[in-house]
Amino acid sequence: MTQVPNTIQLEASTEAAHFGLRLDQTLADLFPEYSRSKLKTWIQDGNVSVNGEVITVPRHKMQIDEVITVHAEMEVQVNSVAQDIALDIVFEDEHILVINKPADLVVHPGAGNPSGTVLNALLNHVPDIDRVPRAGIVHRLDKDTTGLMVVAKTVPAQTHLVDQLQRREMSREYEAIAMGTMVAGGVVDEPIGRHATKRTHMAVREDGKPAITHFRVIEKFRAYTHLRLKLETGRTHQIRVHMAHLKHPLLGDQTYGGRPRLPKGASNAFIDTLRGFQRQALHAAQLSLFHPESEEWMTWKAPLPRDMQDLLEAVRQDTKENPEDMI
Repeated sequence: MTQVPNTIQLEASTEAAHFGLRLDQTLADLFPEYSRSKLKTWIQDGNVSVNGEVITVPRHKMQIDEVITVHAEMEVQVNSVAQDIALDIVFEDEHILVINKPADLVVHPGAGNPSGTVLNALLNHVPDIDRVPRAGIVHRLDKDTTGLMVVAKTVPAQTHLVDQLQRREMSREYEAIAMGTMVAGGVVDEPIGRHATKRTHMAVREDGKPAITHFRVIEKFRAYTHLRLKLETGRTHQIRVHMAHLKHPLLGDQTYGGRPRLPKGASNAFIDTLRGFQRQALHAAQLSLFHPESEEWMTWKAPLPRDMQDLLEAVRQDTKENPEDMI
């Protein structure tokens, strides 16, 4: 384990949703990558200012359009070990790393996954990344979601990228296969929070955090739809929860969609394909952001992985064999 002090500098403005909230609650919403206890300690230690005035009371009530600034020292602890795990690197320089994550790879160690993660691979590939909080991980993909994610190799780069996420400047686009036939695209603007009884699940709920997902139809089939989706916010399981809310859960998503719905008249080969696809059909296909050093707008693309390509071809073939069921 290593312990390295790092200077944390954060800034954000409050929105309508923060009106009347406590300062510690507002910080937790604006800077979710830091623990609530750490944020509270920073407030009490005089490391947080509101409109230029240092506030040391966590229960201080917030107004709209206030500028919150955090300037603090943080001891970064990395308990994980470096592991020689191959990374599909799409781009790398001295500031950032963009990878194409495969399925069945957890991003960050946790309960049930103490090692064998993206973080362990990063510690091996960039040994001094242990000086950056969370080993530079800025945003996550679910274990079984494939595609692009960016990692910061320095603290300033991480601060810059996190700020882009909070300002909704970073663009993340996905491809997915949803159950049911959708005839048009649209927007889901529904808040997401922790499920009331299933603590590992998320759900649409009135007291949740704002969540907005844009989607359009790429191709429709007799029982499924190939979608392109763009996140305006980045809540946990956002696409999966929003699509389930529309009654079009992602194919293979047993958490939010249950077992695959078999269309009538499906061939045995197609049924075997559906049952053999053991993850949600979701892929982070495109990532765009401002480079933290040069400020250049950069875009990367990752093609659909083979398993989703094969699944799409099977769905397409099923529709050809049952054209009378097309809407």
